[in-house]
Amino acid sequence: MYFTDRGIEELAARRGEEQVSLEWLAEHLRTFVDLHPELETPIERLATWLARLDDDED
Repeated sequence: MYFTDRGIEELAARRGEEQVSLEWLAEHLRTFVDLHPELETPIERLATWLARLDDDED
């Protein structure tokens, strides 16, 4: 188990029944980066990965 799994498990436990839009998620990611600019790169990588999940891998 990775250390980050704890946060992911907490997210699922506390908000797992909620449905949110991608716009809601994007806004909260922007706010997070505003508060923690040193984490901009991993957030950008996560957002890009999520955006491209359905792309064909060549």
